[in-house]
Amino acid sequence: MDATNGIFYIAILVMSVVIHEISHGFVAEYFGDSTARRAGRLTLNPLPHLDLFGSVIVPLLLIVSHAGFVIGWAKPVPYNPDNLSNRKWGTVAVASAGVLANLLVAAIFGLLIRFSVAYNIAVPEGFAFITSAVVIVNLALAIFNLVPIPPLDGSKILFSLLPASFYNFIAFMEQWALFFIIIFIFYFVDYLSPILLYIFKFLTGLAF
Repeated sequence: MDATNGIFYIAILVMSVVIHEISHGFVAEYFGDSTARRAGRLTLNPLPHLDLFGSVIVPLLLIVSHAGFVIGWAKPVPYNPDNLSNRKWGTVAVASAGVLANLLVAAIFGLLIRFSVAYNIAVPEGFAFITSAVVIVNLALAIFNLVPIPPLDGSKILFSLLPASFYNFIAFMEQWALFFIIIFIFYFVDYLSPILLYIFKFLTGLAF
């Protein structure tokens, strides 16, 4: 990936993680918690959401190293599970919201690609790259966030469903979360690529 394409990817990634995070906030508010709104985090302005490590450094390292899977994250939108009308299922819904938002964005742009190809619609130069990048980035975010390592959404979904007897396991995972995330990114994230490429082909009708 050259520098120009890398910049486009990071820009798309930043906006995609913003959509991901504000989706958490809106669903939390639906379940009765307005913490995210009071913190000024229900905004499409990327600045309040950016995380230096997750939004800039990790994506750049993955691009420079020619990794097959460029991902990142933003600062988590704050919410108070004690304010949710249903703590267990409210937490599951809040955690799932970001993943579902990214899948929806990927589906919309994937269908745009599929219809433009199927009906031979004339599109502006760069359309194929930008729309494909949007699909790839949002699918990557959705799949990556389902990994059950804190603070990723998959861990919140899993931990909400586990019985109280798993308290020590949850505490251990949360204590060493950053270590597990780094190990996963640099040693295991490429194993998610076949899943991403299969869904990309399903949505767009194209091989990546």
